[in-house]
Amino acid sequence: MLKPHPTVLRRLVEEYEALAATGTVTHGVAAHAPRIGDLAYTLCVSTGTRDVRQALATAHRWLTVADGPDAADAAAQPAAV
Repeated sequence: MLKPHPTVLRRLVEEYEALAATGTVTHGVAAHAPRIGDLAYTLCVSTGTRDVRQALATAHRWLTVADGPDAADAAAQPAAV
């Protein structure tokens, strides 16, 4: 499975969580804002899940790995060919 770039995934998570904090989400379902429904769908597709809670958990796990201590070292070294 292809993984989204960490920057894109982080933006999706941050926007979803910001909208969710406003109270427009009830049990992972968009109550009033179509945008949050779009974000939930995109997060699910991007993480290969069917539930936005699972998508968020997976996204946070992937972002933790992407931000790990080895990420800075890997970015500084050229990739092997």
